[in-house]
Amino acid sequence: MMPGIPQPAFYMFKCQQSAPPGMPKPSCVKQNDPESQQLFQHLAQTLMQKGIIATVQPIQTGCLNRCQQGPVMLVEPGHTMYVGLTKEKIERIIDEHIIGGNVVSEYVIDEAMWGEPISPAAVAR
Repeated sequence: MMPGIPQPAFYMFKCQQSAPPGMPKPSCVKQNDPESQQLFQHLAQTLMQKGIIATVQPIQTGCLNRCQQGPVMLVEPGHTMYVGLTKEKIERIIDEHIIGGNVVSEYVIDEAMWGEPISPAAVAR
């Protein structure tokens, strides 16, 4: 019998949306901001360097609809949305939230911009 592959303890969804130059809508990956272009790679490399890439799955995703607060990342489980990301913030999120078990509250999206989830059953036709 072949052993199963364990599921990750965390999924880190990093928005990789990039609006074309001249678009009024902000995006998480900006053409004129090299650091925003490197955040996903930095996330994955940091997880590898810390030896936890097997239990934490970084995922590139499209728009998470919180463009004004970008760059953004959603961490599951916990439904935690981190905003205004930098390389330093990602490192602290990994150390304190992913490894340490404590949400880095000062990087979490403001409740007024996030709110409670709406049940699909409540709006289904």
